Amino acid sequence: MSDLISLKGIWGFGYHGVFDHEAKNGQDFFVDLEIQIDLSRASISDDLTDTIDYGALADVVVEEITGERVQLIERLAGRIADRIKGGHPEILKISVTVHKPKAPISAQASDISVTISR
Repeated sequence: MSDLISLKGIWGFGYHGVFDHEAKNGQDFFVDLEIQIDLSRASISDDLTDTIDYGALADVVVEEITGERVQLIERLAGRIADRIKGGHPEILKISVTVHKPKAPISAQASDISVTISR
């Protein structure tokens, strides 16, 4: 199956991280979703019920970013993937990339990200 729904750069402000200052000050997180799903019915019917509501997907992502704190972005990505896949059994595969561009590392980096696939 080569059909794909893709959402890029979903933004939320969260308090995730290992260090105390991350829990106190928070930071920006960005999430990308890639969802493999059969879109043949939706491509013919032009009906939202034959696909997945992109707005609802984005809402789940923002809820997870702004919700309960986790230490690792690996955990955040896994929670998002599991929650979306669990609510949509028609999904064949989901990949969730969590970007933490201001991760506290000693080197200069434009982005730090983790991708989880289910």
